[in-house]
Amino acid sequence: MTRATKTIPTEMKVLMNHIYELNKGVRQMVLFTCNKRYGEQAVSRLESQGIPYVLQPAGQKNLNVYFGRRECLDAIRLIVTRPLNQLTPEEDFILGAMLGYDICAQCERYCKRKGECKCEGDCINKN
Repeated sequence: MTRATKTIPTEMKVLMNHIYELNKGVRQMVLFTCNKRYGEQAVSRLESQGIPYVLQPAGQKNLNVYFGRRECLDAIRLIVTRPLNQLTPEEDFILGAMLGYDICAQCERYCKRKGECKCEGDCINKN
């Protein structure tokens, strides 16, 4: 007798890993981008675990799912009011910092977006 195995899409595996990290305290907030066809599954998984979330369309086919601590999501609702590529350099910096991205890389990105970067792209991890 053969046993059918249900394949879990890679995007859902990534979501489950993010949820694991959130529950272990590795992250306070997550930005998960997925194809819209997985949106219902993602929301169902988050709701079943009592994890607060915010949804934002990301183009025609994708969905941004922010989830984590309620305080962070309250700030997201105020900051991310339009597509990510339309955020100001300051909003982009705050979002990256909230997501736990490397702060030096965020500083470099901010300076580049402001047109003030003097490092010519190689200042990461240099004193």
